[in-house]
Amino acid sequence: MKICVLGSGSSGNAIYVADGDCGILVDAGLSRREILARLGQIGVRIERVAAVLLSHEHEDHVRGVAALQRGRCVPVHLNRLTAVGLMDRGVPSGSFRYFRTGVDFRVGPFAVHPFPVPHDALDPVGFVISSRGIRIGIATDLGHPSPQVVSRLRGCRMVIIESNHDPGLLGGADRPPSVKERIWGDRGHLSNASAAELLAGVASEALTDIFLAHLSAECNRPELAHRSALRAAAAGGFSHAAVRLTWADRVSEVVEYD
Repeated sequence: MKICVLGSGSSGNAIYVADGDCGILVDAGLSRREILARLGQIGVRIERVAAVLLSHEHEDHVRGVAALQRGRCVPVHLNRLTAVGLMDRGVPSGSFRYFRTGVDFRVGPFAVHPFPVPHDALDPVGFVISSRGIRIGIATDLGHPSPQVVSRLRGCRMVIIESNHDPGLLGGADRPPSVKERIWGDRGHLSNASAAELLAGVASEALTDIFLAHLSAECNRPELAHRSALRAAAAGGFSHAAVRLTWADRVSEVVEYD
């Protein structure tokens, strides 16, 4: 398997996961041009993308969906409420393939389990994607580490989780109080400390790689998020796991499993 976070942040989110000749995108929140460019940086052509999986309907996760459909009707897997959000924006539904939250489905060699996450969208989900015994867990927009999220991510070899903000930096940011309350809320975004709490809950010998996603450019610092996750790993007894950062303006490291 090959995994790369093509981009993560409020400006756009997309993750590439591949096994053999079959690749999928988890979210398509970058422009089509940017998705193609970043895939090219890791040696992948868009023709390798067999499907897009959508976590929820927010613009930074779906921006490129309509453009990706032009000329090549890539199946888009999503639940029905997320589809409503896209159709309200005029995204054509002909390529939509519906899943039910909590019910497994398959895309090529991948078994996909969509599970609910606490976020202020219509029916937001995270994903556990499995192939050949390797499990990848993705939860990049959520307000708190709910027991269900912890349960679903436990036992994964890799987790890609949100570490959005530092509460002190968010408190001092030049943002309206309503925006701060939304981010702080139970259906908003994870702080570094909450991300560390989530990591402590999913600790296991199976976990070898951690990606920290959706870092706020204004209300976080990469070194703060990284340090918090490292401490959680050490405290949980899984300091063997590599903690990696993701970026809004460039691709992450590429991780490959045989």
